[in-house]
Amino acid sequence: MDSRFLQAEELGIKLEIVNGLAIWEAQPVYRHQRAVDRIRSTITPTTANACQCVHIADVYVSFPNGSLKRPDISVFCREPDEEEEAIRLVPEAVIEIISKGYEAKDLQIAPPFYLSQGVKDVVVFNPYTLAVLHVHQMGAAQHISPVEISLACGCTVTV
Repeated sequence: MDSRFLQAEELGIKLEIVNGLAIWEAQPVYRHQRAVDRIRSTITPTTANACQCVHIADVYVSFPNGSLKRPDISVFCREPDEEEEAIRLVPEAVIEIISKGYEAKDLQIAPPFYLSQGVKDVVVFNPYTLAVLHVHQMGAAQHISPVEISLACGCTVTV
């Protein structure tokens, strides 16, 4: 891992590289992490589903175009091979929880980026307004939390 990322961690900064652009964000607060934990506890496979619905919070994912991001929640159909480095397996779905002051990163930059890299479902949750945006290749839908969402991989999640 690049030393810039380690230095950012020491300063309490979450650093990502998206399409060559460095994006930083303060480390998440308790409200944010509580939302992550609550949402992760609801991720389950549908019956007779081959996808294992493995969900991982706040881990670096190296995308095909070289971008390096840390989705709040990444959903995979199997355990990634990488344990000591950025995961190279593209997530089936990504769930982002908005932090105050970083709305543009999660609403404007993240969904088109993730879709361009092969992620099938992007869900963005605003814990302050309870708005839920579900973006996928066929379009987008707006919801109000709590809402159960069926992901293309065969998992369900309540946001």
